[in-house]
Formats: sequence, C-alpha cells, structure tokens
Amino acid sequence: MSAILEIRDISIAFAGLRALDGVSLAVEQGQIFGLIGPNGAGKSTLLNCVSRLYPPSGGEILYHGSSLLRRQVHELPSLGIRRTFQNLELFRDASVRENIQLGAAFRFRTNVLADLLCLGPSRRGQGAAARRADVLLDQLGLAEHADTPVAALPYGIQKSVELARALASEPRLLLLDEPAAGMNPEESRRVGETVRSLRDTHGITIVLVEHDMRLVMSICERIAVLDHGEMICEGTPDEVRGDPAVIAAYLGEEAEDA
Repeated sequence: MSAILEIRDISIAFAGLRALDGVSLAVEQGQIFGLIGPNGAGKSTLLNCVSRLYPPSGGEILYHGSSLLRRQVHELPSLGIRRTFQNLELFRDASVRENIQLGAAFRFRTNVLADLLCLGPSRRGQGAAARRADVLLDQLGLAEHADTPVAALPYGIQKSVELARALASEPRLLLLDEPAAGMNPEESRRVGETVRSLRDTHGITIVLVEHDMRLVMSICERIAVLDHGEMICEGTPDEVRGDPAVIAAYLGEEAEDA
C-alpha cells in the first residue's frame, strides 16, 4: 500500500517553546492511524499543521506525494481532507440536520447566482445535501435529534454531530481530534464501530487523536506516540502497548486495561 499522508521532519515553536521537533510519520491509504500522548505532547498541533492552520517552521507534509504546505486552508476540502476539532466548531443555534447539511454544502455547491435565484442546479444541490444528511443521521444514531438545536444536546452527542458534518462531504482523509471526548463507554464504542465502518466500507483514511486507550487500541492498525513534541514510539497496538517507555510515560494502568 502507498502512503496517502507523509509528514517529514516537521517542527514548530510558539514563543520560543518547541511544540513539535522533527516529527516524521507516514499514513497508508485506507489505514486507521492513532496519535497518542499526554496533554501538551503536540498531537493537536500536528493536526493543525496538516490542516494548514499552523505553518510549520521546518519540514514537509505530502498528500498523495504533493506538498500540502503550498495549499491554503480553504483548498483542503477540494482535496478530500476534512477534520474535527478538540473544541467543538458547530453552529449551536442551528439544528443537527442543518449542521450536517452545511458540511455537505461544499460537495454539492453551485454558483452564487444559482443559489440566490434558487435555480435548478441550486435546488438539486440542496436536495443532494439533504439526502446525504439523512444517511448520516441514521448511520450515527442522530435521527431522533435531527431537528434539535445543537446547543440543547449533551456534549457527547454534539461530538457525533461534528463527526457527521465532517463526513458529509465524503472525505478521503479524515483527521479526528478526540472524537470520543465526553462520551460514556457505550457512546465511545459506537464511535469506534463507526470509524472502522467508514474505513471498511468507504476506504476513508483516518488519523485519530484520542485519549481513550481502549478505543485507540481496538481500531488502529498503527499508533505513534508523542512526548513533548518528539516521536518516542511508532508501531502496531501490540508493539506500543508493550513498549516500556510508553508504559512508563503515558499508559500505565490504562495500557493494561486496554
């Protein structure tokens, strides 16, 4: 299999503090790749570099062999790259359905004049976005909340809404930043099943940042471990689980539970 995403020697610092220091990894097409480490290890910073929110001070990021560092944030959806955030980025006064449809709007967009005049292409695009939203409402167990404003829902359900919105544009590379945060064990299990199903049925490549070790170990083929911005381990779940440095620095009893 070929790498869809290659991160080569990426470094970045904030106010003189190095957040990432020469991080390199490769994610293969169709892989579920986990990125773990304690708070402040640089996991979300790495996703922010990939999604072009932060410009790294050194290194290269390749997507299908082409540099992402020459791309702007608004160009990434057209490349098939979408992400979720640690802190929810939802329209809180809009309904669940409306948030998901907004995620699909890019894929089925038309020109501004057609939208303003409600011409045929615009109506067809809106209809396609609505059908895509209906599929995701069922797939992620959100149908009963479809018309509920996001602000009225528990945090765990809001996280599922954000995942659905990211999926609405049918991405090829999905970056998930703590998708199970705030969820109970059953909700977290369903997220894991959804992520695995997305890869198995649609071939979506997934990079997963998550603190739920049981979830990470159960669905990821490879895992990278960061510590203070440096890569200290990369391997299969069994290799990471058994690495003495990882156990000592991060997992502890959680590793045994996972």
